[in-house]
Amino acid sequence: APLITRLKPGQVRLKLENGDEQFFYVSGGILEVQPQVVTVLADTAVRAADLDEAQARKAKDEAERAIANRSDTMEIAEAQNQLAQAIAQLQALEHLRRNLKH
Repeated sequence: APLITRLKPGQVRLKLENGDEQFFYVSGGILEVQPQVVTVLADTAVRAADLDEAQARKAKDEAERAIANRSDTMEIAEAQNQLAQAIAQLQALEHLRRNLKH
């Protein structure tokens, strides 16, 4: 049955016809499922292997500080969104590392 749903920041696993898998980070978007095809319309999509771990950790730390300090320079909702995206990027990297070891 067809389905349309929102995607929150996280990882997407693409399974290729030859059995290989590719992992992507998406910052959010829409997922559409049809009988013969699945479509991901993402705001931002990055191959997990191309993610910058240092940048993701820095963004996570900044967002956590902004939330803790109730900083005026960054709205709390924006900081929470950035924190969710940074955590999702780090999780995608960790998942990629685990799969490379197998």
